[in-house]
Amino acid sequence: MTTTTTSTSTVDTVSVVDTVPKQLFIGGSWQDASDGGRFAVDDPATGERLCEVADASPEDGQYALDSAVAAQGAWAATAPRARSEILRRAYEIILERREELALLMTLEMGKPLAEARGEVGYAAEFFRWFSEEAVRIDGGFTRTPDGANRVLVMRQPVGPCLLITPWNFPLAMGTRKIGPAIAAGCTMVLKPAPQTPLSSLALAGILTEAGLPEGVLNVVTTTDAAGVIEPLLRGGGVRKLSFTGSTQVGRLLLAQCADTVVRTSMELGGNAPFIVFEDADLDRAVEGAMVAKMRNMGEACTAANRFFVHRAVADAFAARLAERMSALAVGPGIEPASQVGPLIDAAGRAKADGLVQDAATRGAKVLTGGEVPDGPGHFYPPTVITEVRPDSDLMRAEIFGPVAAILTFDTEDEVVRAANDTEWGLVGYLFTQDLDRALRVGERLETGMVGINTGLVSNPAAPFGGVKQSGLGREGGRVGIDEFLEYKYLAIPVVPVAADGRG
Repeated sequence: MTTTTTSTSTVDTVSVVDTVPKQLFIGGSWQDASDGGRFAVDDPATGERLCEVADASPEDGQYALDSAVAAQGAWAATAPRARSEILRRAYEIILERREELALLMTLEMGKPLAEARGEVGYAAEFFRWFSEEAVRIDGGFTRTPDGANRVLVMRQPVGPCLLITPWNFPLAMGTRKIGPAIAAGCTMVLKPAPQTPLSSLALAGILTEAGLPEGVLNVVTTTDAAGVIEPLLRGGGVRKLSFTGSTQVGRLLLAQCADTVVRTSMELGGNAPFIVFEDADLDRAVEGAMVAKMRNMGEACTAANRFFVHRAVADAFAARLAERMSALAVGPGIEPASQVGPLIDAAGRAKADGLVQDAATRGAKVLTGGEVPDGPGHFYPPTVITEVRPDSDLMRAEIFGPVAAILTFDTEDEVVRAANDTEWGLVGYLFTQDLDRALRVGERLETGMVGINTGLVSNPAAPFGGVKQSGLGREGGRVGIDEFLEYKYLAIPVVPVAADGRG
């Protein structure tokens, strides 16, 4: 592991943070929390405070929802092309401010600047994609089989939405939810993660600049998520919840949605298997592993969690992966040389290290990494461990860190059973040069997505989501807007034509 040493003081971080409002955004205006509360936003690379932002109370949350409800009728009636053009303008503004937004993201959540720039582009693409989908909302017209009725089918916005986003992709998770909601004609209350509110606040400013009307998007930053969110879900004003986060929190939110039958989309946890067959191109497999494991320091629901490698190539694969992982430069994300930034907080680092130490006590071999470094920040080295026992804690947990745990297998049936032996089912990866095997195993994996000879599945044009306890619904792709639309049909009797030609 190489650690960069340059201080964050070499970059003027103050100006980019200062450009972002630190208040709540409700009804088209920036305002303080009703009780004056504020909370700190820290840099995970240093532990130093970046700024303070408004800490919303339950009353502020209700005010935000009331604003969304009040704006819903007019926004739903807005022409699809007008909604499309707002998203397109926002897309262009995001790209124009790529450097500013990337630096802001790196400061609040830690990812290297190169990755942050990539996320800015990825985030912008959701606005471009859904700007095109806004004008393609369709319906239908037919006759009933008995010929007695005409059936006119239309699609209408579901109504005011509550959007809850995580800290690991603070800009892209916002646009992935906001984009289809705007395109469909829904108003919103967005609650970003308290660790990373600045990207969401900056996004609200961009959408306002792009022409989004007052009250359509409301942003509520808070450390009291339970106190703010639960009354909104139980109150009847919210008609749609879109949540990205842990399965544990998702279960609680589903229970709270039950009383008022709120429509839900849930993108929850993952425990992704990464399967390398004996005929795989090992160079390609290692490259795919680096992407699937190390994107965002492993802090991704799509991160490869369990590496199943055929016994015939396991040693070679592990050696190559350990070599690549150990060569990565670890340090503050704002440094150009950094390839691996800090984890989000001390608890996240402690979890990753605890899983590694548990595996080691059960006989696993640490090839590289596995030790908490000295110094400030929540850094953890890229780690590769082999000879992992199936009963190790990390086989049942979402690691959310730069740790690759390698197990071996002998047969296809064996590895499919092991890969599916989890409550989660978001994504799986498999590497083989046998097309028949790739399709066969891909069909057998109990996941919503499968990467075949690739470590990257996320794309705005593809339906993102999982099965089992990894979630409900899909985001992105042609179906992404469906989550924000309801079907309505009008039954119209067919009036017989009289002999004189009149109905």
